Amino acid sequence: MATTADFKNGLCLEMNNDIYSIVEFQHVKPGKGAAFVRTKLKSLTSGKVLDKTFSAGEKVTTARVEKRPHQFLYADDMGYHFMDTESFEQIPIQEKLIERSNLMKEGQMVDILVHAETETPLSVELPPFVKLMITYTEPGIKGDTATNALKPATVETGATVMVPLFVDQDTMIKVDTRDGSYSERVK
Repeated sequence: MATTADFKNGLCLEMNNDIYSIVEFQHVKPGKGAAFVRTKLKSLTSGKVLDKTFSAGEKVTTARVEKRPHQFLYADDMGYHFMDTESFEQIPIQEKLIERSNLMKEGQMVDILVHAETETPLSVELPPFVKLMITYTEPGIKGDTATNALKPATVETGATVMVPLFVDQDTMIKVDTRDGSYSERVK
């Protein structure tokens, strides 16, 4: 059990026969009335985000979850297959549990969030940034850099990322996995 004072981003709660992760929260103390906490909760089973307001000091049930490192092996019609790097056990995970699955390449390390009591995988977290090679992009036109113009580029995983005009084909770039945007070129 925890109270609203223990809230932090990423904390997992058990409510309504589901497990939710706190995406963001805000303590509010109005001039009149009791304090409360506004939260955005994301369901780890369905991916839906809901707004919920808790009274200040309200007790909530926390869920025991563990982050376990796994290596992405391959994807097929059964789902995405990952290997535990300690026990070498392989587990398939459905695509709906993976955010930005199009940015994963074979051999990449990820963290899988596992419910500790039932041993069921809840979600897959990619590292904040991944390095990917651009396989195709239109060439930039010389002198067309007066504005922060972007062009589409296809990376080695098949995903399309918007990149600046100066980035060429066969360039290694760093991509932010939180929103799928271009971060920088890799030297």
